[in-house]
Amino acid sequence: MNAMIVVESSFGNTLAVARAVADGLGQYMTVDVREVEVAPLNVGEAVDLLVVGGPTHALGMSKPATRREAAQQAGHPASVPPGVREWLESAPTGILWAAAFDTKINKRWVPGSAARAIAQQLRRLGAVLVLDPESFRVTATSGPLAAGELDRARRWGEHLGKSMALTGAVETQH
Repeated sequence: MNAMIVVESSFGNTLAVARAVADGLGQYMTVDVREVEVAPLNVGEAVDLLVVGGPTHALGMSKPATRREAAQQAGHPASVPPGVREWLESAPTGILWAAAFDTKINKRWVPGSAARAIAQQLRRLGAVLVLDPESFRVTATSGPLAAGELDRARRWGEHLGKSMALTGAVETQH
């Protein structure tokens, strides 16, 4: 069985989470992590599970303006590639099972979630969500990730793999 993780990352934190999720999920299936700018629009039959992740910007998925601001903060060129929002709006095909995650600032109550918006868009594309959307915390806008978040991301990936096994979509390798 195969999974693809499509990720948008401004400062590297969301990409680190995607790789940790892949480590946990990799116990159950082969996992391919793709940054959004090289993600295929036809997910196809070869992908049993699509996981999409991105940073929370301005209460939801990033927009060109918020990506430019993040690129400036990170010292990157002002021209930024399309993000998860545009990739999902381009209506990728072949998605059956899916999951969504984001990174967001580690404050007691911060409204908005890219993961919830991603999940909503995945449902519109016909996907069945395996788990509820998940948020992983960063200590500041540019990071780093809060203590323990990479371990939590690995465990979430494991839980995702176990949940797929329970649906009967995946045979466990154990």
